[in-house]
Amino acid sequence: MHGEAPAVHEGILRRQSARESSARTYARALPIVPVRARGLTIEGADGRRYLDCLSGAGTLALGHNHPVVLEAIRGVLDSGAPLSVLDLATPVKDAFITELFRTLPPGLADRARVQFCGPAGTDAVEAALKLVRAATGRTGILAFTGAYHGMTAGALAASGGARDVQVARLPYPQDYRCPFGIGGSRGAALAARWTESLLDDPKSGVSLPAGMILEPVQGEGGVIPGPDEWLRRMRQLTADRSVPLIADEIQTGVGRTGAFWAVDHSGITPDVMVMSKAIGGSLPLAVIVYRDDLDVWPPGAHAGTFRGNQLAMAAGTATLAYVRENGLAERAADLGSRMLGQLGRLADTFACVGEVRGRGLMIGVELVDPEGAGAEPGDHHPTSPDLQPTRIPHPAAPELAAAVQRECLQRGLIVELGGRHSAVVRLLPPLTISDEQAAAVLDRLADAVAAVARTHEEHGPQHSRHHGPAQRAG
Repeated sequence: MHGEAPAVHEGILRRQSARESSARTYARALPIVPVRARGLTIEGADGRRYLDCLSGAGTLALGHNHPVVLEAIRGVLDSGAPLSVLDLATPVKDAFITELFRTLPPGLADRARVQFCGPAGTDAVEAALKLVRAATGRTGILAFTGAYHGMTAGALAASGGARDVQVARLPYPQDYRCPFGIGGSRGAALAARWTESLLDDPKSGVSLPAGMILEPVQGEGGVIPGPDEWLRRMRQLTADRSVPLIADEIQTGVGRTGAFWAVDHSGITPDVMVMSKAIGGSLPLAVIVYRDDLDVWPPGAHAGTFRGNQLAMAAGTATLAYVRENGLAERAADLGSRMLGQLGRLADTFACVGEVRGRGLMIGVELVDPEGAGAEPGDHHPTSPDLQPTRIPHPAAPELAAAVQRECLQRGLIVELGGRHSAVVRLLPPLTISDEQAAAVLDRLADAVAAVARTHEEHGPQHSRHHGPAQRAG
């Protein structure tokens, strides 16, 4: 039987390639056929075992097939309850909402309303945009460079890769590739000042918007944490102008960044929160939670056939409660800080590692071409000493990042790529990862980076020079 495994594995992959859409993404870089999974570990049809630091793109807060999730699903199945109920009230839904509201930021829980959307996060983004437009009577939206909010038309329009600009774009602060070339708190302050000017300048070309949407930590944008002070400035700027603030917590929520919601780090309370991924406990579920005075839309203004998924709500309730009761957000903060510290040595050791960054268990390692021509100090940068760049970034190296991903897979480690040019190796392990497992992940990743760095040095920089933006989907 064991000898048949590789043939089964190859046959399934061959049929997938022949029958599935060319839009598939993860399957191209990760040619595995999962057949069993538990916690951090996946077993493929070929008998190989992998440590999964993709976690369903952050969906699996408790890892694969956690006992509390399975118990919750079995409980609904064994009860004879309906599995799909549109938007009717059920005990399962009531329990989910109660647990969800228990976790909300102060100032929102007591005034919150919840809308169940279609089962994908992008549908919840669409609902949030429709909500603020209905509530304000305005149409414009403010969003940020590097943003990713989903794959439907409205969500794409608010994302960084939009082709037809329908949304005003604002600078998202970051250190390594600061849009103002200086990074740090000064770069973040300039980003906030630019936003304030755009809103208040009657000749900016941007009228008062219906809302602002932001990710507290940009995921697909390259794992870029929004500075807490900058987030507080965005909250104050929008509140002062009666512009609803939408926090996209689809990937950052449920303990991922070291707080239950990523906005908790800065202490802000958004007007609207967009949630999906981990809130369904591995099953499809998406909601928006918002302040009650925004609840002005008529019945049917946003709907979806599968918004009554009882299995997902039960799994979600179990997941939310487990994360809260077991302090997994605090655990993510502690372990994530230690992992970031250890990964930081990669940037000190290998010239092809530009920056290691993240928050909690949302970690990114940006691969760069150290031989690539970067700006010289003083070129295209302010001459004032206060505005001098902290460092000059090297060009992104998507080929090196893809090579690291391949080397990781050979070592039994599944990682994701992201960032502007798909040059950031991303870690999204389950919040239940143990110290021993974390050490194994770091060892395999470091070994993969070392192997790629050696190959790069032996064959020269011509194999990793960046020639243009890579396409990213999914």
